[in-house]
Amino acid sequence: MTSEITLFVNPTAGRGRGARAAQPAASALRAAGFSVRTVLGRTPQDALARARDAVEAGTGALIAVGGDGMVNLALQAVAGTRTPLGLVPVGTGNDFARALGLPLRDPGRAGRVLADALLGGRVRDVDLGRVGGHWFGTVLASGFDSRVNDRGNRMRWPAGRLRYDLAMLAELAAFRPLPYRITLDDGTVRETEATLVAVGNGPSYGGGMRICPGADLTDGLFDVTVVGDCSRVTLLRLFPSVYRGGHIGHPKITVLRAAQVELVAPDVTGYADGEPLGPLPLTARCIPGALRVVGP
Repeated sequence: MTSEITLFVNPTAGRGRGARAAQPAASALRAAGFSVRTVLGRTPQDALARARDAVEAGTGALIAVGGDGMVNLALQAVAGTRTPLGLVPVGTGNDFARALGLPLRDPGRAGRVLADALLGGRVRDVDLGRVGGHWFGTVLASGFDSRVNDRGNRMRWPAGRLRYDLAMLAELAAFRPLPYRITLDDGTVRETEATLVAVGNGPSYGGGMRICPGADLTDGLFDVTVVGDCSRVTLLRLFPSVYRGGHIGHPKITVLRAAQVELVAPDVTGYADGEPLGPLPLTARCIPGALRVVGP
């Protein structure tokens, strides 16, 4: 492995923490003997092009500094290659880093963990989801949760998690369960009224909400959590338990497992790693071993 490492930095992640986090992470990597160069980019498209150039030039690893949005962008550069991805998680959600067991919001420590792992050759393969040509690491969200994302993205105030809490309350007042058609890779078709359907390569989204708590990054399968036609009261009661995965087992919730899932529902945008993919229908495929990651 070459000693040159590329830092892929989102300067706005975590309300400015991305730019501040790059320095201690870079210092930790340099102290371990690595040569570090930084990729910023003027726009997400420009940053991705620069990251892909670094991968093609043979960088030893691409280290994404930011949140889940930055990680998702980095996946588009390294998925399907043998270039390992490391994470310095300093965003709001950090769900992919959480699934990998990396330190959260401590860039110096994360940099040291990554440096030690690179020196020790601790690199492993994990699965990714793919929708069309777009890769994702954690969860494909659709239904109530994606409509909360829609509303939150339109809001200009407040900032951070509170924006999405308020968006959830506003959306809850108007939401009705949707008619879904879910087709699994074995040909099974389920038609049901559902509040949301979450396709999990990893267990959590939204900053630790374990919507698919049994999802495993190395088993070649998605966990698909189907939340049925819940009332508003039931949703409000279930919401706190999602952070520990305690919603599983509720009579309104079904968990399916498949390597490929097609979702069809009216007027729903799919989100993966918190990023909009487009309207349903969408087909997600689990690609085994699509990503090399650096980890503890």
